[in-house]
Amino acid sequence: MSAAEAGGVFRRARGRTLDAFPSEKEREWKGPFYFIQGADPQFGLMKAWSTGDSDSGGDEWGQEIRLTEQAVQAINKLKPKPRFFVLCGDLIHAMPGMPWRKEQTADLQRVLTQVDSDIPLVLVSGNHDVGNTPTPETVAEFQQTWGDDYFSFWVGGVLCLVLNSQFWYDASRCPALKQAQDQWLDQQLSIVGQHKCQHAIVFQHIPLFLRSIDEDDDYFNLTKSVRKEIANKLAGAGVTAVFSGHYHRNAGGTYQNLDMVVSSAIGCQLGQDTHGLRVVVVTAKKIVHRYYSLDELSEKGIEDDLMGLMKEK
Repeated sequence: MSAAEAGGVFRRARGRTLDAFPSEKEREWKGPFYFIQGADPQFGLMKAWSTGDSDSGGDEWGQEIRLTEQAVQAINKLKPKPRFFVLCGDLIHAMPGMPWRKEQTADLQRVLTQVDSDIPLVLVSGNHDVGNTPTPETVAEFQQTWGDDYFSFWVGGVLCLVLNSQFWYDASRCPALKQAQDQWLDQQLSIVGQHKCQHAIVFQHIPLFLRSIDEDDDYFNLTKSVRKEIANKLAGAGVTAVFSGHYHRNAGGTYQNLDMVVSSAIGCQLGQDTHGLRVVVVTAKKIVHRYYSLDELSEKGIEDDLMGLMKEK
């Protein structure tokens, strides 16, 4: 599938917004709703990890295709339909310039075309999508293939911000791009600070932290100085939650009133969790979320207590 063909299916983010949600219709709170968060389908990692060659391996991804197809089928069966399905990065395993990248991309796009057309896809960039040290070229490739690497959209009175967390990990080869996102984010957060939205939610790949704002620096979080600066900025503006992936395990914590949610993978698991998705219910006063295995969500759907929250006024 070409990028142009994919663009027709995915309604890719352009101009720093997602036209699946017309902002003039979506700025007003109309009651509770829910969405689905997934992360790290990462086509190719399961084979690479099993052979101990996670840097350059990954020449098979049949398992990831089946798991992502199961995820899509489970989402399509849900009633009522979720407002959107967000994938928080590491869409494929092959880094920019590595073998199998084009093939992994084509297979993931083919699977994602099966998502119900009434459920918009929200695609977030991860380190395997733009590189550990992104460049203007790798970011441009992501934008052409999947859409803007950072953007915002309104849904049901909630402002959603999609960020490129790789700029906070290492922007040494694209400092101007990081500066542009930082300035754009400040503009977006000014809207939140003026209390013009019911909630504000951030989606990014790398967690600010895994469990605590003061934890040690790790491959799976942002460095302490960076995370504290960003967390203070988000919490200070009134952002309710940050949803991320990258860890391939479930984790999370809170900082001030900010909920840091770390979801395990659709694809390769690095801990004791199961391949799964997170159901996120947004009510007037709070955001409630629960991780489901793909089997649970496929067979049983969403539990009654979460469904009940969507009936609140």
